[in-house]
Amino acid sequence: MFRTSDGRSFDIYRESVHDGVFMAAGPDKDFIVAEPSLGFCGEEVVSDGKTRILAPLSHANADRLRALFPWTAPSRVLDRDKTMGVGDRLGIAADGHIRVFKKYSEITPVFAQQSIRELTLTNRTFSDVIDAATFAVFRNGFTTGWGADGDHVKTAKEVAYALESGCTMITLDCSEQIDNTVDGLSKAQVDARYVKNAGLEALYLNKSFDVGEGVTISFDEELFRRTVLIYCKAIDHAVDIFFNTVCRDGVQLADFEVSIDETMTPTLPAQHFFVANELARRKVRISTVAPRFCGEFQKGIDYIGDLEQFAAEMKIHAAISRHFGYKISIHSGSDKFSIFPSAGKETRGRFHLKTAGTNWLEAMKLVAMKDPALYREVHKYALSAFKAATAYYHVTTDLNRIPCIDNLTDDQLPGLFGNNDSRQLIHITYGLILSEKNADGSFRFRDRLYRLWRENREEYAQLLFNHIGHHAEAILQK
Repeated sequence: MFRTSDGRSFDIYRESVHDGVFMAAGPDKDFIVAEPSLGFCGEEVVSDGKTRILAPLSHANADRLRALFPWTAPSRVLDRDKTMGVGDRLGIAADGHIRVFKKYSEITPVFAQQSIRELTLTNRTFSDVIDAATFAVFRNGFTTGWGADGDHVKTAKEVAYALESGCTMITLDCSEQIDNTVDGLSKAQVDARYVKNAGLEALYLNKSFDVGEGVTISFDEELFRRTVLIYCKAIDHAVDIFFNTVCRDGVQLADFEVSIDETMTPTLPAQHFFVANELARRKVRISTVAPRFCGEFQKGIDYIGDLEQFAAEMKIHAAISRHFGYKISIHSGSDKFSIFPSAGKETRGRFHLKTAGTNWLEAMKLVAMKDPALYREVHKYALSAFKAATAYYHVTTDLNRIPCIDNLTDDQLPGLFGNNDSRQLIHITYGLILSEKNADGSFRFRDRLYRLWRENREEYAQLLFNHIGHHAEAILQK
């Protein structure tokens, strides 16, 4: 217990005590406590006759923590075999996440992982996301390294913003440069649209490529032309972003992931090879590639598709990644338990897995458990906001399959999170729920939700430990 001379008391987080600096919990917020000479900004207090600074969890104080304790700052971690991104939309999930990665220490976490879309919907910044992770890492004494991902950034401006904020990983979303119409064209239509490229034809047309492990990639004329039409603009975009933004004066500033998954066009293994080979030919140094796998990776629910086809194609995708020396990245990985065993096996335990919205779902499950009346109110609002939310996410949710909440007892409410349609309802409406305001300008739900989560932070951490731990166990095949 830390007590000040004016009678205030704070519980000390024991794992945060390092070189005379520690974190302490007040009734409604946490503080850093340090000697005045260490440079933290805050209130001067006296405890046991000694002067201390009671420092709020501000950006300036996060910077000071990172300067004093480098392990509280994100670093480049994708060179490690097993990595997992666990995006924290609320800024409160890292305590539970840290428990997971202390137990499953062979996996290195990317605690700070957010897209521009998520930042917009939650009214946060990259700095907010990284600072929240820094404070949690310090609070829990997590010293083994973690990353920060500027996730699904699309433009040079967005990439620069992520880098300037301290992101150590850039996930470049090339979806806007991928032509989704090509898959639906006939051969004659493809031929009519294709513009002759003698250089690429000489490299690929009617050629075979041995990537090892018994895997050979080949291109006939139709596959080659379709591949060029679908992916060449995306490749050009990745090259431009890498050399003009991610690298400065020849120095690479962050791990670089190329995402070609946020489209309706599945990435055939040959097309994956083409993208990887072109990036390698043009000297782009990539840590991970995220293909658009067969089947569907919808938000917050298990994989939809043929598991045998997924395993067979993952085997080839993984062989291609090993041939070029990077890792496969699995996006929208939350709750995809049925594909984790084959993903872990075929990547030979060298992967990057991304989860995000499932942490929000566990937070809302906690609301259903602790304050049924508040959950009912949020649920009914989500039903009214669902159509607007589908502008941001592709889901096949059928609202008619969600039980009428007025017919459920309070004890039955947590069971809604075992219903795929209900999960997706709550999953994709998070931004609208958090930003909805009353007529007087106050938040309708946000403040009440955060108060509940703080009052029940231990229960939330345990829910996350169980749920994200299930992900880790499945992909590690334990």
